[in-house]
Amino acid sequence: MVPGMTDQPVALVTGATAGIGAAFARELSAQGYDLVLVARDQARLEAMAAELGGAEVLPADLSTPEGCDLVAARLATAVDLLVNNAGMSLNTPFPRSTVEREELLLRLNVNAVMRLTLAALPAMSARGRGGIINVSSVTGFAAMMPGSTYPATKAWVTNFSESTGLLVRSTGVRVMALCPGFTRTEFHERAGIDASKTPSWLWLDAGRVVRDGLRDLKKGKLVSVPDWKYKMVVFGVRHAPQALVRRVARNTRTRIGRGDH
Repeated sequence: MVPGMTDQPVALVTGATAGIGAAFARELSAQGYDLVLVARDQARLEAMAAELGGAEVLPADLSTPEGCDLVAARLATAVDLLVNNAGMSLNTPFPRSTVEREELLLRLNVNAVMRLTLAALPAMSARGRGGIINVSSVTGFAAMMPGSTYPATKAWVTNFSESTGLLVRSTGVRVMALCPGFTRTEFHERAGIDASKTPSWLWLDAGRVVRDGLRDLKKGKLVSVPDWKYKMVVFGVRHAPQALVRRVARNTRTRIGRGDH
């Protein structure tokens, strides 16, 4: 099956071989979308495509200009939904980090989201329909992880998505930031982050996160925060006195482990 050769809507998902990206691929396939799966590992892409009964695979490293160019070219054609899910974190406090690692973080978490969103919007706007989900995080609503630059990248993703969504909604295109809390994926393990101290009740299921996000996109929301407990967290962060928020943040990592997503 090659997306674009049927009458089914087409969705392009980045970071599609694991975690939230894989959950998006499975859910969208079940909803009848033809899929374009993007990730660095071609073998894992092909395995995911086989699991889904067929999909277009597009191996690309989105932390590089060449990888972004490749996916941007595909988005210039008929794609109905873009899910910018690829992202990373650094298991290193900023003062002990390196310029190279921090720039890698920015290229993947920020620049790739900007590039691919910009690539998808013209064709979607011309057709008067389309959707873009940029996977962000509740950590982007406040400096809750002292020393980590990951929340800063997610604050950008959320603000960028909300601003862009406001601008293009009159064209029939919807752009939304999806901001989950702790979600059971490979994310923390691949980043070398020990999340073992995080209470079990804080963890979300990736499939549930995806279904909530797709539901909120259909409702026209600009920002989606899955699950009531994280809605409460975001409300508290936004409305509590900042001195209190900072006091809580100082001990966040030691109390609940160093999770980022």
